[in-house]
Amino acid sequence: MSSASQSTSAIWPWIELSRINIFAGTMLLFWPYAWGLTMSARAVSMPLTTYAASIAYGLVFATVLHSAMCVWNDILDREFDRLVERTKYRPIADGRISVPGALAFLFVHLVVIIALMWPLNSLAWNICLITVFPLNGIYPLMKRITNWPQAWLGLAHNMLALVSWSAVQHEISPAAFALLAGCWSWTLYFDTIYACQDKRDDVSAGVKSTALLFGTRVKAALACFAALIAGGLAASGHLGAQGPAFYALAVGGAVLHLGWQLGGLDVDNARSCLAAFEKNGFEFGGIVWAGLVVDYLLV
Repeated sequence: MSSASQSTSAIWPWIELSRINIFAGTMLLFWPYAWGLTMSARAVSMPLTTYAASIAYGLVFATVLHSAMCVWNDILDREFDRLVERTKYRPIADGRISVPGALAFLFVHLVVIIALMWPLNSLAWNICLITVFPLNGIYPLMKRITNWPQAWLGLAHNMLALVSWSAVQHEISPAAFALLAGCWSWTLYFDTIYACQDKRDDVSAGVKSTALLFGTRVKAALACFAALIAGGLAASGHLGAQGPAFYALAVGGAVLHLGWQLGGLDVDNARSCLAAFEKNGFEFGGIVWAGLVVDYLLV
C-alpha cells in the first residue's frame, strides 16, 4: 500500500466520525442561522460585504458544531449503533476509533467553537453557550427516555437562528421567536423522516423516536409539521415586516417544496427517506434563504 493510501486510510475514520463527508447535516444546522441573519440584515440595512462575511462565519461555525455533535452522539450511542444496520459500521461502533481518541477529537472541536464564539456580543454568546453545552450535550440521551427526542433536537439545532439574530440586533424580538418555532417544526419534520430509515432496528435496540410514535400515521404527522413550518415562517415575516418577495419566494417556495416532498415520500423505504432528508438540507433550506436574500436586496 502506498504512503498516500495509508494516509487516506488513517484519516478516513475521522472524516466519517465528523460527518464532514455528508454535508446535508451541516446545512440543516446552518440554514436557521442564515435565515435569522438575513432577516436581521434587512431590518438594520446591513452592508452586503458585512452580510457576506457573516454568512461565511456562520457556515464555518455550523460545520464545526455539527461535527462536534456527531462525535458526541457517536460516543454515547456506540452500543445502540452496533444494533442498527445503517450505523453498525460507524468508526466508534466498529472499533476503528477508541472512545478516548474520540473524546480528544471532541475537545479540539470545542476549543475551536469557543474561539469562534469569542467575537459575539454577550447575548449571542450566552445563547450560543446554551446551544453548545446543555442543549446539544443532552440531546443524545433523549432517545432513551422520550418518544419525542426530535423535539429536543429542534431546540438544539435551531438556536443558531437566535444567535445570528441577537448578534446583529442585540435583542430577541417576537419575530425571532416565531422563526424559531418554524425552524423547530422543520426539525421535527426532517428528523422524523430521517428516523423512518431505522424503524425496525430501533424497536429491537430500544431507541425511541417520533417515527415509531406515529407509526402508520407518520405521514399525517409530517403534513402537520409542514403546516407549522409555513405558519412559523409567515408569522416571523409578519412580525418582522418582511416584504412581498419574502412571502412569494420564501414562504410560497417552502409550501410548494414541502408538498412536493410529501407527495413523493415513501416512509417505509429507507432510500426515499434519506433522499427527502437530503432535499431538506440542500434544497428546502436554500429556497427559503434565497427568498430572504431577494427581500433583503430589495430594501
